[in-house]
Amino acid sequence: MGELRVAIAGLGNCASSIIQGTQFYANVPDEKIVPGLMHVCFGQYHLRDIKWVGAFEVNRRKIGKDLSKAIFESPNCTPVFCEVPHLGADVYPGPILDGVAPHMREAFYCYDPAKIDPVDVADTLREIKAEVLINFLPVGTEEGSKLYAQACIDAGVAFANGIPAFIVSDPEKVWPKKFEDAGIPCAGDDIKSQLGATILHRTLVKLMLDRGIEIEETYQLNVGGNTDFENMRYEDRLISKRISKTEAVTSLLPYEVPTRIGPSDYVTFLEDKKICYLYAKGKYFGDQQVTIEAKLRVEDSPNSAGVMIDVIRALKIAQDRKISGPLISMSSYAFKHPPVQIPDFEAREWVEAFIQGKRDR
Repeated sequence: MGELRVAIAGLGNCASSIIQGTQFYANVPDEKIVPGLMHVCFGQYHLRDIKWVGAFEVNRRKIGKDLSKAIFESPNCTPVFCEVPHLGADVYPGPILDGVAPHMREAFYCYDPAKIDPVDVADTLREIKAEVLINFLPVGTEEGSKLYAQACIDAGVAFANGIPAFIVSDPEKVWPKKFEDAGIPCAGDDIKSQLGATILHRTLVKLMLDRGIEIEETYQLNVGGNTDFENMRYEDRLISKRISKTEAVTSLLPYEVPTRIGPSDYVTFLEDKKICYLYAKGKYFGDQQVTIEAKLRVEDSPNSAGVMIDVIRALKIAQDRKISGPLISMSSYAFKHPPVQIPDFEAREWVEAFIQGKRDR
């Protein structure tokens, strides 16, 4: 079907994983079921159709390098599972805005704005002929996310919002309308993992409800050692993240339940490993107590890359079909804070119907 040209804002661990993944699975036969992938081909698009055309960064160690080199620069610490050949795609200095918290300037090797000028994002997207932009900026980057969203609108580029800045799920509907009016598709907000804390928590809650158990209280505590967790050490950086993760679970509950969900601590030596502790207590037949306690340990960044790889291709299909505005099916399946929250099994059915052309969006 030809190239699917993708750019990235924020070339961190998630970007490293997804770029490695397109090489790792490039030669998988179209019809084969492959461990690690939900779709080898998403509609007519194979992973090998994705071409990385550029990235925007504030890290002076990454700026000016080819993506194939920049994704392995510090502070990236996700596992290296595939060699990446020269991609012929550059890393450009992106606007800093609110993307770098004061405590992260050193960790991110942030460039000096007195020495380096950021590029015009919309102009650069046009120059590199991007079709899709993934937003992988740090959590808490509200103004920066809006700048990249507007640049996509100005440049005619589809937008995949991987972080909890509420753009696609904007409660005022301002951003969804902007994308719809511009004839551009978007999907978001805040990417789910293939098997992460949020989807596991949602599954446990749905199971308890379906089996007639009254849930009395629940929590989800997460620790990790990558820069995502370091960035979220301060509560003002993770307000939207806590809302996103909490609403992903409480949206399934038909009544109020004491709930605590969100990033809990930064443990340096864990690097890209994430450890989640889940707890739920309820009552079943005869008012008897049941308690679930679970521990999940994953490599954080490949976990989300496995989902974003489908989002990219869904947006391309939407472009092919002249669909604009939020992709409801893909957003509900792949993101924690979509415009419409529905159970995951139902969202999966919506996605398959979208692929087959039985759903508009």
